[in-house]
Amino acid sequence: MAAASALAGVTIPRVHAADDATIHLALIGCGGRGNGAVANAMSAGGLVLGDDAGTTRAKGTGAGGPIQLVAMADLRQDRLDQSHQVLSRTLGNRIAVPPERRFLGFDAYRRAIDCLRPGDVAILTTHAAFRAPHLEYAVEKGVHVFMEKDFAADPGGIRRILRAGEAAEKKNLKIGAGLMCRHSSARQALIRKIRDGAMGDIQLIRAYRMDPGYFMGPFPRGQNELLWQLSPGHPYQFLWASGGIFIELMIHQIDECFWIKDSYPVSAHGVGGRFAGSTDASQNLDSYSIEYTFADGAKALVTGRYVPRCHNDFSTFVHGTACAAKFSGDIHAPTSWLYKDQRIEPANIAWKTPRETVNPWQAEWDALLSAIRNDRPHNEARRAALSNLGAIMGRAAVHTGKVVTWDQAMASTFQFCPNVDALTASSPAPVQANAEGRYPAPVPGSWTEI
Repeated sequence: MAAASALAGVTIPRVHAADDATIHLALIGCGGRGNGAVANAMSAGGLVLGDDAGTTRAKGTGAGGPIQLVAMADLRQDRLDQSHQVLSRTLGNRIAVPPERRFLGFDAYRRAIDCLRPGDVAILTTHAAFRAPHLEYAVEKGVHVFMEKDFAADPGGIRRILRAGEAAEKKNLKIGAGLMCRHSSARQALIRKIRDGAMGDIQLIRAYRMDPGYFMGPFPRGQNELLWQLSPGHPYQFLWASGGIFIELMIHQIDECFWIKDSYPVSAHGVGGRFAGSTDASQNLDSYSIEYTFADGAKALVTGRYVPRCHNDFSTFVHGTACAAKFSGDIHAPTSWLYKDQRIEPANIAWKTPRETVNPWQAEWDALLSAIRNDRPHNEARRAALSNLGAIMGRAAVHTGKVVTWDQAMASTFQFCPNVDALTASSPAPVQANAEGRYPAPVPGSWTEI
C-alpha cells in the first residue's frame, strides 16, 4: 500500500547526469515502505505526487536536485527483483542499480552502503531488529540516513540508536526518521494553537487504533524458521523482529501524545489479552490499553484492538481545560481541528487547520534533503528513539502486568535477540515454535521485557 500510494501519479522529470550535486541512495529493505521512500526521495523539489486529498508539491524547499538509487539490499531475491522492477518501471533511469549492486543476505546492507560516498543517503527500511546495526554502519561510513519506524524492538536497541544518533551529530550527518506526522502542516498548526493556550491546560489525550486483526497460523515444519519469521507478513508477529503489532501500529499516535504534551511520560500501566478461543500462533496480544501519566498529572490513554467484527477506530483526541480537539484521523488523515467545548461532534467544530499542500510522507523527505543540500542541522534520531522507547514502555506495562516508569525504561538494557548482528541464514530463530507450531505469548506476572 505504501509503495502504491507513493508511486501513484509520479511524473518523471528530465533525468540529470550524475555529477557532484547528485545524491546517491542505497535502499536497505526492498518492501513497500522502501519503494515508497525512494519515490518520496525522487519527488523532493521536482515531481508532482497526487493523493486522495489532492496534495501537490510545494516549491522553494531547497530539497530539489539530481538523485539516483545506486544500490539495493534485501534478504529475499524475489522482493529484491520485484522492487527493482517496480522502481525502474516508474522512475526510469533514476534507478541505476545493475545486478552487481543488488545484494542479498544478512550482510547485504554493508555492501550496499559501501557503494555510497560521503554525503549520500542510506534508506533503512528493514524490520526494527536490524535498524541499530544498519544505522551504526551508515554513520561509521559517513553517510546520511533515512530510517523508517520502528527503530528498535527493545530497550537495548534504543540505546544503540541513541548512541548512533550522537555519533552522527558529531559528524554533521543528517538523520530523518519515519514519524511523518511531525511533518504534517495541519498538526503543526494545531500544535501552535495548543502552545498559544487555545485549549488551556492539556489534561487528557485519547488515541485509538482498532481494526480486524493480524492473526498468524502455526509455523509449518520443514522450513528455515528464521527466514520464515522474517518473510512478508510474519515479522510483525514476533517481538524480537519488529517489536510486535502494537508498536508497529501505534508508534505514530504515541509520538503524537508526547508531541502534544511536549514531554515524555513518567509512568505507564495497562491491560491486554486475547479473546477466548483465539487460534493466533504469534506472540501478539489482540488488545492493548495503556494509561500514560505525565509529570503534571495529565494522562494519555492509548488503545489498540485487533479483533474481527468489532467497532473500528483510528483517531487521536485532545482535551484541555478550555476545549477539546481532534488531532488526527483515519490512516493518519490531517483531520485536525478545535471544538467549542468538550463535545466531539462535527457541528461543534470551532476552527479547522489550513489544508495541507504537501503530504507528511513527502514533507519529511523534503526536510531531510533540504538539510543535506543546504548543510543545516537535521537529526531526528533521539526524538524518534525516545518515542519508540515510550511505546516499548507501554507494551511492557501490558505484557508484564506492572507499572513501568520512564526511568526504568531508560536504564534497561533488555534485548530479545542479543546476537542480532551475527545472524545468518543458518542461525536458529531467536524464538522457537512449540510442538503445535505456536509461539510464546506474554503472560502478565511472569513475563520480562524491560
